[in-house]
Amino acid sequence: MGTRSGIFITFEGIDGAGKSSHIEALADHLRAQGRTVLLTREPGGTPLAESIRALVLHEAMDALTEALLVFAARRDHVVSVILPALNRGEVVLSDRFSDATFAYQGGGRGFDFAVLDRLEQWVQTRDQGPDGSENLLQPDLTLWFDVPAELAARRLASARTPDRFEAQPESFFQRVIDGYARRMALSPGRFERLAADQSREAVWSELIRVVDARFSPFSPPVASP
Repeated sequence: MGTRSGIFITFEGIDGAGKSSHIEALADHLRAQGRTVLLTREPGGTPLAESIRALVLHEAMDALTEALLVFAARRDHVVSVILPALNRGEVVLSDRFSDATFAYQGGGRGFDFAVLDRLEQWVQTRDQGPDGSENLLQPDLTLWFDVPAELAARRLASARTPDRFEAQPESFFQRVIDGYARRMALSPGRFERLAADQSREAVWSELIRVVDARFSPFSPPVASP
C-alpha cells in the first residue's frame, strides 16, 4: 500500500462519551494552522462502507458476521480513503477505527480477540518491512474519550432514537470500556486517555494540549467549541 507522510489521528470512546463534538473543532483548528485535513468515520467513509454501516447499526446478526462486516468496511475505507490521504501528506481524523472493533465486538460482544487480531492483520497490513515483518497501519495518535458508563447512558437517554449499539444496557458499555483499556495497555504510546466526564471546555483544553505536544506546532490553541 505504499509509504505515508501524513498524520493519522483517531477518536475513540463509548456512545455518549462526547468525542464527536470535538472532532470538527480539531479539524478547524488544524486547518487554521495550514494543514489539509480529511474528516471521516467508521464504520463508513466510503459509499460501500456507509452501506455496510447501515447494516451493522440496524440489522440483527451474530458477532462473527458483525466483525466480518466491520472489517470489510474498514478495508475499503483504508484502501480508498485513508491511505491515499496519508500518502498526500494530509491529516486524517477518523471518528473510530480498529480499536472500536476490539472494544465493541471483542469487549462488548465477548468475541474472540485472537480472531480480531488476525482480521486486523489481513485488513490493515500495508506491506512488509526490510526484515520481512508486516507493516500494520495504525493511528499515530488515538484519543480515547473515557467516561463512566452510567454517565454515557444518561447522555444517550436524551439523544436521538438509539441504534442497535446505543440501545445496549449499561453493562455492555462497561465491557466496551474494558475493551478500550485492554487496547491502551497493549499500545500505551499510541493512546492518550481524556477524562470525558469533565466539562466540554476542560476536555477541549486537554485535547489541544495533547495534540500540540505530539505534533508541534499546532499552537496557539483556539477557543473551546
